[in-house]
Amino acid sequence: MNAIILSAIWGVVMMLSSVLFKNKGAHKFIAGLGLLVLLAANVCDTYGDAFFKINTHNMLSFSRFGLFFNSIAIAATFIYLLLSGKEIEKTGAYVAEHFTLIFFVLCGVCILTSFNTLLMLFLGIEILSIPLYILTGSDKRNLKSNEAALKYFLMGSFSTGLLLMGIALVYGGTGTFMLEVPRSSIMGGYRGVSFLEVTGLLFLLVAMCFKVSAAPFHFWTPDVYDGAPSVFTSFMATIVKAAAFVAFIKLFEARVADTSNAIDWKMLLSIIIIATLLIGNITAVFQQSVKRMLAYSSIAQAGFMLFAVFSLNDLAKEGILIYSAAYSLATIGIFAVLIKMKDVTFEGFNGLAKTNPLLAAATTIFLLSLAGIPLTAGFFAKYYMLASVIKTGSYTWMVVAGVLFAAVSAYYYFRVIQAMYFKEGEAHTEEVSGSFKVILVALAGLVILFGVQPQALLNWFYF
Repeated sequence: MNAIILSAIWGVVMMLSSVLFKNKGAHKFIAGLGLLVLLAANVCDTYGDAFFKINTHNMLSFSRFGLFFNSIAIAATFIYLLLSGKEIEKTGAYVAEHFTLIFFVLCGVCILTSFNTLLMLFLGIEILSIPLYILTGSDKRNLKSNEAALKYFLMGSFSTGLLLMGIALVYGGTGTFMLEVPRSSIMGGYRGVSFLEVTGLLFLLVAMCFKVSAAPFHFWTPDVYDGAPSVFTSFMATIVKAAAFVAFIKLFEARVADTSNAIDWKMLLSIIIIATLLIGNITAVFQQSVKRMLAYSSIAQAGFMLFAVFSLNDLAKEGILIYSAAYSLATIGIFAVLIKMKDVTFEGFNGLAKTNPLLAAATTIFLLSLAGIPLTAGFFAKYYMLASVIKTGSYTWMVVAGVLFAAVSAYYYFRVIQAMYFKEGEAHTEEVSGSFKVILVALAGLVILFGVQPQALLNWFYF
């Protein structure tokens, strides 16, 4: 509850700061301070010290899993602000408003990790999504940004309609919006699974697949990620996507077991996972822009994160926490470098190791993590996802498919490394400050630390 209320309050504070302070640097400082306050308050909530005692009538349920993910999301946002705060200042004249929208997104994230009714799921997704539509179109002088915002809004509205239809059907079949449905003591008998409930859950599955850009509901992702300002694309593709997966897990963990006799969810999810991995990886191979390649690779990463929804066991929960941290840190780092590049095609990275060896080295670590190479955080992230499937005792062929697609992903990630180190050219970058380099090196160090000692992250979850 601490994080939900404080993020909303700090969003209002950021709006007021736009009136009180004209210095853009002041807005960044206030936003950074707010994220630190938010992180401290959420850690206190995790260990039982809630500042706000509010009776939510069981509409919200705060678990250790959800609260720990909140800490990861807030910490990743703080790192994102340190690396890309100056780029946010350059996006437009309304700097404070951009930070305001980011805090409102975090409010939606915190609701999605703690919802206990389908109505709160809807509110969380809308609070998270609406600010993103605005951030996507924040570069008003860029036609691609305007187009991306319109596509995102239309597709987001369509998926929200499916979500609402699913919620209505589930309510019609169960008579409650709660996640946990009592199946007994109805007129002294047992209430089974109705056709309306199963149909509603199918609508919810499709809507959530839209939100996490899983195939075949992924088609909005490349254009939106490519057209949005790069500084906001990195936020959308990491923290926001990971939060949607946590909501996905909470929803299906509560409902899949009850309805497994009516529909084979594992078979359905396995088809979606394989389609997502296939489309994301194969399409990324043929891209000529690194930014667009990262957009398609985010679809492939969504395929791996769907393993957690498929498995729904303790390894899946641990894995999604590690995956969220590993994927967010690496992607935020890559996009921070990408923003500094004057040419975002693969050729634009030619010779970067000679012109700026530090940027090239950090980018290499981030790419290796996304590819799942050992000694980086991405390796254990993918390992936990695959191990969670093995623990289910079925669908082992999906593990083999996951390994094969991970090998395919290495090809397009290594294309960037090849361009930086083994191709002739002179990559041109904007001026890079010393503080940016220090933060980038520290971020690369975190990626390696979690790759060598993943328990450094999980220990905070259990203790």
